[in-house]
Amino acid sequence: MKKFFKSIKSEITESLERTGEGATGSNGHVGNETGRFSSSVAPGPPPRNQWLQFRKHRGVNLGVSSPCSIDIFVLIEVRSSQKVHAHPAASDLDVAKGTNAKQLLEKHWDTWITQREWNWMASVGVNSVRLPIGYYHVCGADRSILNDTDFFPYYSVYEGAWRRITQAILTASRMNMTVLIDLHAAPGKQNADPHSGTSNSPHNFFNDPHNLRRGLYALSSLTRNLYSFLSAQSPPITGTVIGIELVNEPAPPTDKVLMDWYLKAIDEVRDAWPGVTIYLGEWWKPSLYADFVLREGVAGEGDERGLVVLDHHLYRCFTAQDIRTSVQDHTRALIDTNGGTQKTFSSVAEKMGREAGGGFVVAEWSCGLNSSSLRNIPGERRAFVDAQLSLYEQYCGGWWFWTLKKEEGVYPRDVGWSLKDAVEAGVFPNSIGMKRKRKPDTSVKERTRRQQVLEKKRSEALGAHETYWSRFPGQYQHHRFSTGFAHGWTDSYSFFDSLNADSASVSEIGFKEAWARRRARGTENEYGEGSGKAGRWWWEYEHGFVQGCEAARIDFASVYS
Repeated sequence: MKKFFKSIKSEITESLERTGEGATGSNGHVGNETGRFSSSVAPGPPPRNQWLQFRKHRGVNLGVSSPCSIDIFVLIEVRSSQKVHAHPAASDLDVAKGTNAKQLLEKHWDTWITQREWNWMASVGVNSVRLPIGYYHVCGADRSILNDTDFFPYYSVYEGAWRRITQAILTASRMNMTVLIDLHAAPGKQNADPHSGTSNSPHNFFNDPHNLRRGLYALSSLTRNLYSFLSAQSPPITGTVIGIELVNEPAPPTDKVLMDWYLKAIDEVRDAWPGVTIYLGEWWKPSLYADFVLREGVAGEGDERGLVVLDHHLYRCFTAQDIRTSVQDHTRALIDTNGGTQKTFSSVAEKMGREAGGGFVVAEWSCGLNSSSLRNIPGERRAFVDAQLSLYEQYCGGWWFWTLKKEEGVYPRDVGWSLKDAVEAGVFPNSIGMKRKRKPDTSVKERTRRQQVLEKKRSEALGAHETYWSRFPGQYQHHRFSTGFAHGWTDSYSFFDSLNADSASVSEIGFKEAWARRRARGTENEYGEGSGKAGRWWWEYEHGFVQGCEAARIDFASVYS
């Protein structure tokens, strides 16, 4: 495998070194044909152990898998068997207070997601899972995480959770899948819902300095223990965990309270694991929190720093307005290029990617709709799903459906919230992402073909780029576009060929703009101002990079799919 990656890197370098460098005029046009494809060669893509962070994530939440916070819509067996004041348990704390809690939970953790489910996910094209956990699920690795919290008396109930978490990560790694760890329940409860750990108590995480400190400790302990476990594997599998979400669906009293805590939490997590990607929930205010990330510079670009990614959750079934709106109108709103949703996604993706060097994802969504929104028109739910997928594929580095399945034999089939049911009913595609019909071809003939297509497509794209910007007189450096196009093409093919090479599913670069910024670091195309940096012309490199990625994807699909 190491020899293969060396050959890929050599191919990237050779393909770029074949191009010359010419002088650029004040309008950005170059003085000779060779110079149109000019560039210095970038040092190379980000380190291989960071590649999975940048991959296009197409995933699913494991709901109440092994283990996570109880979802009131999913797990009925454990909830109904645990009574609290004669009512079914609604939260993890309720379950812990019931009889035989340890046995019930451990049986559930060991049987809810089996190899059959992992195989099914892989067959559909799922390449990532989001694992929602409460801070108390980490107590098997660090008992002190429960100190001075509601769950302190219930160590014995949850001590076995950590082993199941690490086992799920190992299974994901074997299946060439990645894992996003989501802190779904924080000390004191970060929102009013039972899935944040407790049911009847007020959500007091953000109002109590003690809880805020315990939350920071929980994140630090979780991250430190994760990193230690992943690094101890042979070989290390740190790339399997693509990120840690600091807290799920926070509901703070003010944005300032959340933002101040985020800054502290980011430092805690990075101290424990400098290279991990950090995911931030944005309280359904994506533009405001994109500005926060940009203003604070937390995305960063140091060699040892992971990404910062903004997480938006999109549901269309809970508010009064959602309920009054037909599924057809929901679908139209999602695909309307002049509508608010598309404009928000476009703006936030631009800020988080091109400007901040981070990313934007939708880590929870579904095809769940209120019955009053349905018109019983054939294909209406599938159109709603397709509209969402199109939106996320265009603007996001990844997405995770909520959830994998509901309790079979207890709930009727639910195409709104169960991915398995939705796929089986044709509401959700039975195959996602690119698929290859044959293994990567590293022959001289194929390398020659790719180089020829690259040169042709780059020439066409550069010509169109020059023609368009000639309408707007000014100073340009179009050779940066040419360089970016070549890097986007070759890096994309490196992803196609070398990540999951033995799998039918094909890996793609997801956070393209963030990748481009790291790709250009240390070269004349580097983002920012100052000596040796592209400064205000960096956008030309980045535009070229993104177009090169897309050209490579189209070429790969035409040859291998």
